Amino acid sequence: MPNPISDPLVENVISPDIAEAPVRISATPEGVVNVTIERAHRRNAFDAPTIAALAEAFETIRGSEGVRIVFLRGSGGSFSAGADLDWMRQAADWNEADNRDDAMGLARMLKALHDMPALTVALVEGSAFGGGAGLVAVCDWAVATATARFAFSEVRLGLTPATISPYVVDTIGPRIARGLFATGRVFDAAYAEKIGLVQEVVADGEALDAAKARLAEEIMACAPGAVAAVKELAWDVWSKPIDHELMAETARRIARARVGEEGREGVAAFLAKRKPSWAK
Repeated sequence: MPNPISDPLVENVISPDIAEAPVRISATPEGVVNVTIERAHRRNAFDAPTIAALAEAFETIRGSEGVRIVFLRGSGGSFSAGADLDWMRQAADWNEADNRDDAMGLARMLKALHDMPALTVALVEGSAFGGGAGLVAVCDWAVATATARFAFSEVRLGLTPATISPYVVDTIGPRIARGLFATGRVFDAAYAEKIGLVQEVVADGEALDAAKARLAEEIMACAPGAVAAVKELAWDVWSKPIDHELMAETARRIARARVGEEGREGVAAFLAKRKPSWAK
């Protein structure tokens, strides 16, 4: 079993110049990791350094042992307002090749978050627009305050949400995505929950913190290897025909889990009416 998350992870992933760090990471010995976008003065909008810092953070966390759950949040009461205006001004003078390279940076960051083996949770308050709403879609779970607002507003700038679209369409479905992409409309947390972009709506920031504590406690009862496996499983069976090949593959996976270290420990603990090793 992986060891508890080490102190060096907590120290090394935080920029030595805290005042200038666009992303901050903290972690507990139990494996609860917090990733915070620290650009409150810009409503946590993206620019190239922020995207690069997020990508580095996600890669660092993915390569660390003992991570059980990852919370993503914006500082200062806003999740992320999308693209930074100054960054957009700079990009206005770039050619297509420059823009393609820049967009690939965002695509790689989103993929690094998507590929995280631990459960990822977006904690949303304030604005989640454009790429910020895309981050919410990439996470496995999302909790939003009742006053949070969302939008895929790129068309209002003559652009498209191309880089985030695979995750958004998978999360809310193509028909709803088409309508929200095409209108760029702002929608509230209640509608975001209705379409599946978020799974929980809470009253305020205090309730958001309570939801975070509850989810962190819940995940400790779950085997970390099994969590990674079920995340992969969900993607692998999505929209596949339920034929002999898929049935055989799912049977193979559960058989492998049953004879694995976690499976044997989990069943033994259940039969003995004790907690499994990862829940202690």
